[in-house]
This record gives sequence, C-alpha cells and structure tokens, in this order.
Amino acid sequence: MAFHVEGLVAIVVFYLAILAVGIWAAWKTKNSGSEGDRSEAIIVGGRDIGLLVGGFTMTATWVGGGYINGTAEAVYVPGYGLAWAQAPIGYSLSLVLGGLFFAKPMRSKGYVTMLDPFQQLYGKRMGGLLFIPALMGEMFWAAAIFSALGATISVIIDINVNISVIISALIATMYTLVGGLYSVAYTDVVQLFCIFLGLWISVPFAMSHPAVTDIGFTAVHQVHQAPWLGSINSLDIYTWLDNFLLLTLGGIPWQAYFQRVLSSSSATYAQVLSFLAAFGCLVMALPAVLIGAIGASTAWNDTDYGFPDPMANKEADMILPIVLQYLCPVYISFFGLGAVSAAVMSSADSSILSASSMFARNIYQLSFRQNASDREIVWVMRITVFLFGASATAMALLASSVYGLWYLSSDLVYIIIFPQLLCVLFIKGTNTYGAIAGYLFGLVLRITGGEPYLYLQPLIYYPGCYPDENNIYIQRFPFKTLAMLTSFFTNIIVSYLAKYLFESGTLPPKLDFLDAVVARYSREHMDKATLVKSDNIVLNELAPVNPRHSLTLSSTFTNKEAFSYVDSSPELSNTEDN
Repeated sequence: MAFHVEGLVAIVVFYLAILAVGIWAAWKTKNSGSEGDRSEAIIVGGRDIGLLVGGFTMTATWVGGGYINGTAEAVYVPGYGLAWAQAPIGYSLSLVLGGLFFAKPMRSKGYVTMLDPFQQLYGKRMGGLLFIPALMGEMFWAAAIFSALGATISVIIDINVNISVIISALIATMYTLVGGLYSVAYTDVVQLFCIFLGLWISVPFAMSHPAVTDIGFTAVHQVHQAPWLGSINSLDIYTWLDNFLLLTLGGIPWQAYFQRVLSSSSATYAQVLSFLAAFGCLVMALPAVLIGAIGASTAWNDTDYGFPDPMANKEADMILPIVLQYLCPVYISFFGLGAVSAAVMSSADSSILSASSMFARNIYQLSFRQNASDREIVWVMRITVFLFGASATAMALLASSVYGLWYLSSDLVYIIIFPQLLCVLFIKGTNTYGAIAGYLFGLVLRITGGEPYLYLQPLIYYPGCYPDENNIYIQRFPFKTLAMLTSFFTNIIVSYLAKYLFESGTLPPKLDFLDAVVARYSREHMDKATLVKSDNIVLNELAPVNPRHSLTLSSTFTNKEAFSYVDSSPELSNTEDN
C-alpha cells in the first residue's frame, strides 16, 4: 500500500482545527467565573453548559471509535448481524434511564463528580474503593480506542501505527490539559459534526460500488455470507440479555456521563440533555450499521482487497476503514478517516478528563488535602490529565489485550458501581459495611465467572457453559447480572444487619471500626460533613450534612436529600433555605 500524502495532509489539517477549537475553549474557560472556582470550571464547566453544546458533547462521549467501529463490525460478522449490534439501543436506553432517574437528584444536589455522594454517605474509604473500577473503566476505554484509531489510520494512509496513536493522544491530551470540560465540550461539537458528515458522505459511494449487492436483498438472503440482519439462537438468549443489561444499566455510572449532567445549568437541563443524547446516539449509529451491511454485501474478490475476505483475514473489527478504503474514492475515504479520528478523540478526551477529575477531587482533595487551595487542585488535575493520557497511550501501544481489559473493567462498573449508586441515591439506611460487602461479593462473582478475552478460566461453571476453540469456557448463564443483583442485595442486607446488631446492643459500639452506625462525633463523620461544608469546595446547591449525633434510626440512617428533587436554580435554592 502506497503512502498517501493527501491523506496525511487531510489528517494534519483536521487535527490542527480541533486543537485550535480546544485552545479557544480553554481561553473561554480562563475568562469565565472567578479565580476561586477555577477547578470547578475545569471539571463541570462553570455549570453553564447550554442545551446545544451539552447535547453535542454528551452524544459525542458515547459515539466514539468503539461505538462506530464496533457497530459496523457486529452487523458485518456472519452469524451475529444487526441482532447483536446492541450498543445503539443499549446506550440510548441507558441515557433515557439516566435522565429519568439519576440526572435530577445528582444535579439538584450540586455534586462535582460521580463519587461525591458515595463519600458523603459512606466516607472517604469507600470513595477510594469505588474510584478503582471507575478509573479502570475510563483508562482502558481510552487505551482501547487509541489502539483502534492507530489501526484505522494505518489502513487508510499507511503510516506507522505507533506514530498515529502518539500524535492523536498528544492532541487530545493537550487541549484537555489547558481547557478542561470547556475544551472537551466545544471540540465535541466539531467532532460530532465531522463524524456525521464524514460517514454519511461515504455511505452512498460505498453502496454504489459495482461489487456491492443490494443491501435490502442481502438483509434476508444469503449471498456472500449469512444475512446481515442476523439472528439470536435460543441457546444464546440469556447471553444476549446479560450483555444488553450490561450496556443499558452499566452505561449509567460513568463519570464521563455525570460530568455532562453536573455541568448543566439546571437539573431540568440535565434531563433534557440525556434525552437529546439518546436520540443522537441512535442517529449516529445509522451510517455505521449501513457500512457494516455494505461490508456483508460485498464480493471482496471483485475489489482491490482481493481474496480472502476481511472475516477470513481476521480483520472484521476493521470493516469500517476497509469499506472506506476499498469501496470509496480516495478523497472520500480520507474524509471518512477524519470522521473516525473525530469519533475516537471525542471519547478519549472525555475519559482522560473524567479520570483526572475524580482523582483530583475525590482522592487528592477530599481524602488527603481537604484544605488544598483551588490553584493546587487545578495543577493536580493538569498533572493527572497528562499522566492518565500518557498511561492510556502506553497501554494502547504495549498491551495485547486492551479490549479484554476494557470488557472486564466495564463489567466491574456494572457489577460494583451501579448497585452502589442505586443504594446511595434511593435506598435509605445503607452504610459502609453493606457497601464494602456488596463490593467484594460482586467482584468475586465476576472474576470467578472467567473472561475469554483475557484467557481467564472460570472457577464457577454455570449451567450451559461450553469450551471455545482455545478451551476457555464461555458462560451462557447471565452471571454478570447475577453478580450485580448479588452486590445490590448484599449491600442492603449487610447494612440493615449491621444497624440492627449495633443498635440492639448485640455488638458494642467500639466494634464500629468504620464509624458507620453508632460512633458519635467521629472523625469519619466529620470528613463526610467536610465534603459539603468546607469553604474551599464550591457546592452551592448541596444541602448541608451535619455530623450524626444520635443512635436513633431516623438520625443515623437518613438519605432524604436523595429524594428531594429540588431544581438547582438559585431562586428555588433560596426559597428552600428560607
């Protein structure tokens, strides 16, 4: 394959344009708000992200390289097809559920990160534990999509994969470093426009190629391979449901999502943004579905790709760039490449910013340096943006199973963080003992279920499991959902059991070593109060939380603020205070 100077020029121009928008947004950040809340401006954009920009950035966070490439691959792979392309529907439903049930209580309370309510109710120890799967999910996701981008660029313009990964990561890290959420949000607007235009321009050219059979016919008839509509085998129904629930419910507890929710100018806006993004995810998936269908309808022998086809060459995951390269004119394929690059960068920058936000606020500030100045927090964020960006790049270049690690970490987000989020927002009476027990039970059940991507054999063989070609057992039983439900109910049962044992006098108060039930004036409770009362943490709309002084049920276990859906406008907040 020849080196394409035109393609390289197109990519350079695109990257420079993105960098320019990011720097402009950084300048806008610097000139917004007071110097005292600079860190909050970086994390949540000063809480004045409007509907247009907010809708674009929330959509772009989901519509990444994995979303576009993965949807096209699922539709293309014989035996799977559109029936197994779960991401568009799953993530759209995730955004709808997030808007209906989670956006309003989180935004109304004025939290800054997703981990704030956990540290408020369960203390800094539990916040630190929950930071681990959240960080793993964000970092491995960024690494996976950087890796996909390098392979995509190498397909189109034949340059070194490592160079393309490093340059792309540097661009995304640079504008995130200087501008925070403003830079990420405004570059998302440009990137989403490029994705939409680039892919939709490519589709008609690819569809009209003489080697492509009518996709309406190949949807239900076998021509070059099985129909691309696909089907779900009766034995795989539970696996399909398990994966679908993982996408739908596990797509909610991500800092990248709540960062957009918490940056909205009001709780109502946060809900509307979620619904707009749900619609945007469906719309942006359409060209990827069509490209996958085109790949399944192509006689690859009649193209420059030749024999064997991408599936036989084990390049099914690259079907989107392959279609752009071999079925579209050169200038169109370069434009489509810009779209894929935009998709990757729009997700990678969000993940890097999310990870650094949680570390700077919930680990560094609230756990170790509660009196840290705003300037200090800003510099911690900048350093961690660089470190996390470099780490994701290194994993993309060195790890051979980045996607496998991301699959496992995204499972942990679903199994551990989602049930904890349900409990902390909606279940009155849960405490740190239940949270830790639920965390451990969920983790153990997930790991003992095995992971084929990491060649990890299961320790628990659920009904219906079978060995694959590598003799790694595949679970048909929905064990991920079982682990999530076990984590959820364990949290509730252990919390109420601990409360009963301490309050009934069965266990002496001195055994309450986590200060979660009966300890009075404890350091841990003061830490929880500090989360919302410290002058150097700007949480204007967060209801004050006082240290618990009583042993009674009503005072020890209260979660009233999670049910108080107060709109976050200053007028309503002042009315409530009066």
